Amino acid sequence: VLQLRLERCVGIVQSLTNGLSEREANDALTANVCKGPQQHEEVCLGLFSLVLTEPTQAQRCYRDLTLLNRDGMNVVLVKINQILMEKFLKLQDIPRTQLVWLIRELVKSGVIGADGVVMTLLKQIAGGDISTKNLWLAEGVLDILLDQKEWVLKSGMLIAMSVYTYLRLIVDHGAPNLLILRQKEVDYCISMLREKFMECQIIGRDLVRLMQNVARIPEMELVWKDLLHHPQVLSPQFTGVLQLLTARTSRKFLACRLTPDMETKLLFMTSRVRFGQQKRYQDWFQRQYLSTAESQSLRCDLIRYICGVVHPSNEVLSSDILPRWAIIGWLLTTCTSNVAASNAKLALFYDWLFFNPEKDSIMNIEPAILVMHHSMKPHPAITATLLDFMCRIIPHFFPPLESQVRQGVFNSLTFIMEKRVLAHLAPLFDNPKLDRELRSMLRERFPEFCSSPSPPTEVKMEEATSLEMDNNVLDKEDGCYDNTEAAFSDDEEEVLNKGKKREFRFHPIKEAVVEEPADITPWLDQLDDTMKEKVQQLQKTSDTETQCEVMQEIVDLILEEDFDSEQMSALASCLAELFKDHFRGDVLPDEITEESLEESVSKPVCLVFRNLVTMQEDNSGFSVLLDMLAEFYQKQPKIGYHLLYYLKASKAANGKMMLYESFAQATALGDLHTCLMMDMKACQEDDVRLLCYLTPSIYSEFPDETLRSGELLNMIVAVIDSTQLQELMCHVMMGNLVMFRKDSVLNILIQSLDWETFEQYSTWQLFLAHSIPLETIIPILQHLKYKEHPEALSCLLLQLRREKPSEEMVKMVLSRPCHHEDQFTTSILRHWASKYDDSLGEHIKAQLIKNNNQPRKRQSLRSSSSKLAQLTLEQILEHMDNLRLSLSNSKNNFFTQTPILQALQHVQASCDEAHKMRFSDLFALAEEYEDSQSKPPKARRKAPASSPRSRKGAAPPTNNEEESASSSASVRKAVRIRTSCCFEQLLPVCPAAVKLCVCSSSCLLHFISLSKNIKTSKCFVCRLLPVY
Repeated sequence: VLQLRLERCVGIVQSLTNGLSEREANDALTANVCKGPQQHEEVCLGLFSLVLTEPTQAQRCYRDLTLLNRDGMNVVLVKINQILMEKFLKLQDIPRTQLVWLIRELVKSGVIGADGVVMTLLKQIAGGDISTKNLWLAEGVLDILLDQKEWVLKSGMLIAMSVYTYLRLIVDHGAPNLLILRQKEVDYCISMLREKFMECQIIGRDLVRLMQNVARIPEMELVWKDLLHHPQVLSPQFTGVLQLLTARTSRKFLACRLTPDMETKLLFMTSRVRFGQQKRYQDWFQRQYLSTAESQSLRCDLIRYICGVVHPSNEVLSSDILPRWAIIGWLLTTCTSNVAASNAKLALFYDWLFFNPEKDSIMNIEPAILVMHHSMKPHPAITATLLDFMCRIIPHFFPPLESQVRQGVFNSLTFIMEKRVLAHLAPLFDNPKLDRELRSMLRERFPEFCSSPSPPTEVKMEEATSLEMDNNVLDKEDGCYDNTEAAFSDDEEEVLNKGKKREFRFHPIKEAVVEEPADITPWLDQLDDTMKEKVQQLQKTSDTETQCEVMQEIVDLILEEDFDSEQMSALASCLAELFKDHFRGDVLPDEITEESLEESVSKPVCLVFRNLVTMQEDNSGFSVLLDMLAEFYQKQPKIGYHLLYYLKASKAANGKMMLYESFAQATALGDLHTCLMMDMKACQEDDVRLLCYLTPSIYSEFPDETLRSGELLNMIVAVIDSTQLQELMCHVMMGNLVMFRKDSVLNILIQSLDWETFEQYSTWQLFLAHSIPLETIIPILQHLKYKEHPEALSCLLLQLRREKPSEEMVKMVLSRPCHHEDQFTTSILRHWASKYDDSLGEHIKAQLIKNNNQPRKRQSLRSSSSKLAQLTLEQILEHMDNLRLSLSNSKNNFFTQTPILQALQHVQASCDEAHKMRFSDLFALAEEYEDSQSKPPKARRKAPASSPRSRKGAAPPTNNEEESASSSASVRKAVRIRTSCCFEQLLPVCPAAVKLCVCSSSCLLHFISLSKNIKTSKCFVCRLLPVY
């Protein structure tokens, strides 16, 4: 399609210029360009195509292009970017060469936006590739940067991107025949690092990684030493290498080292290919990009990209799509160079070394832990080498920062546990498949993670498929990372994950747990004989009814006055171990009835809840049982949402939901909000049905904790399906559930803008189920950007079309910035104009007059100091002009309304010439209105007094020229006076008399006496019209 369009544009240019001289051809093209935007684009693209295909005409065509374009070369820049991203690999040699030449000329000309094109061109230089074409491109772009250095220094992002690119490429250009090119690259990078280090600093920690790889080159070694030991030499604001290492590298830089084709294929594999069907895709990728010795260095780029850029959505995470850890495992197992393998492992763990939970993302560190976890069975050597690397990197990465690296790795492991990527690390760190020395080193380095109170019951993984499903894959040799064939198209469209920043969630996967007898020996000896006997009795019986009886006896022992509270922790550990089966599986019955609910809360562990419910808070036993429950909570966190379920489902606990608040205060957390959110999060991960079941009660009983922020709402909409969403909406409409209140709804909706698409749509559906006036949340419009927030905009648009426009609504709609791709404001204004034209007209008039009367300087200062968009006169006029164009082909009479035309007149009278010129078509409506108002008589006054000549004592005009000269001024004055003229008596007889009612002639009054004679179809007055 692109090629056909460019060929058609070339044909148009050639048809306009064939047989003409250069001057005549230029005139013909200029005349065609002036016809309209379409002709302008066709001529520009035709000349652009000739530059690419006709080297002999390139200079002349580029000169014509610079003279004829009217948009700052925007059409050409967009097309260059499109070719670079989609078609560059398929270009023949001549168009490829000419494209680089054209980009060089654009840079020379200082075209705005050329830096973006150069950065896209940098992306086409492949890492790990020393083919002739790739080397030619690397050198060609470098020459542009060196020749136009002053231009480069004006763009901080281009400086950083080019330094990142060539620091990486230097590694590939170590062969003797490439030393000249490598030296040019080294010189360029050194000059930028020394002259513009603060611009390079935005790269973040990966700048250190790249410089470390080239630090052995003598010239680079000097910069490396300054970076480590004399940071002030590079920049007075640079405090040291730690400043770089603690800054996460932006995904822009990580992505720039993969060509668009590589990026497309990787994104395709991580979003479309099913786990177990990836072998063919991996083989294709291997042949295309990883088949040469030089390509080993590309693996680092791929791993850094997968960790830092490929962050799958929740839908992908919960599907059987190929997970990131499997691709990384494949890259590691196919690595043939020891140096490349070591660099690949560093790339995988690089974000661990200085990990900060407040700044860094769990998604950056999650692939490494999952590669080790999943490789333990099929590839234990991979797990062992990664664990060994993790231990040894701490003291050896940079000895002066050993403590910081140790803390970073510790933070990573802690965060992995908190986010429950893995439930426990002990099975990984203390696995029998690891050799004794490595296990000893792990215990020495990470003693906190090498033991757990009980075997792991769940793991959180990137793919949400059962391990049982994967067993047939994992049992095969290398099956973890490749398998059966599938289809792969070389021309697959790029799959871009332009997602918004979001918190990723890992859904639980039930492991096939081998049941083992509960081992409570370590804690039994800490109990007194009576309690010990009851606990052992509880351990031996499997009958639920008997267990309940024994459990009640244990509770009675706890409530006795002589109960030793020091036994509490040991007893809680015993109960947590004995009842661990009670916390597996679903809690809520499949069919919810009174009988099934009562049966579900008849487990032994619920005996503690039942006793608490029946006690008074001032009872001494009440606090003892709460302390017991708090100890249990430390051993088994799921007890929290089980208590919430009991208080909701049990008849005995009816109206006792506030008991949970006492429990929360008794825990180590000591805070209701924190405890509630943690328990609901655990419930979300384990049982979505139970989460939905508890939601109405949680919102109604704890409004201050649930309605003040969107934390709980986000948990809910992140996991519910459409059926559960509909059920919640029904609860809202029946009055059983309130999820929003006026004082906080706006803030919650603003928070939701960072959530995923389905989460946002669900949030808006729940909001619309409430009876909250739309005006409460209309200020959110100022936060919405048309490319980043389509979900909120579409929901608001549908809701606004049901509302009659108010002044505040119109103001907020008009305050949106104007952009040719953003149709929100125009679409809703058009709808209102067809349905509520009168009220919309009055509101727009009010805004026009209000903003026209504001001092320009004051308005500008206010808008520049505010982060939110301020409504300006220019904005209103732009939206009005867009609305005018939208209504131009319809029969809508919105712009014939008097309030709109009066407001436009008011603005036109006081605005500057630039605005009059820019909105000339809009103001033309006001002028037409002014002319039309000149027809009916307006001023009830004597004719001579309305004439400028009569005020000077001059005789009334006696010829056409004199009369027409005074008429224009009189017309305008009559319109402004807006009074009635006695000559209106003639209007019903003949419309032509309109021109006479505002005429300056002194004979107007004379015609009134003749009006009685006008009874025939031919008007007497019409005979005299030519005179006036």
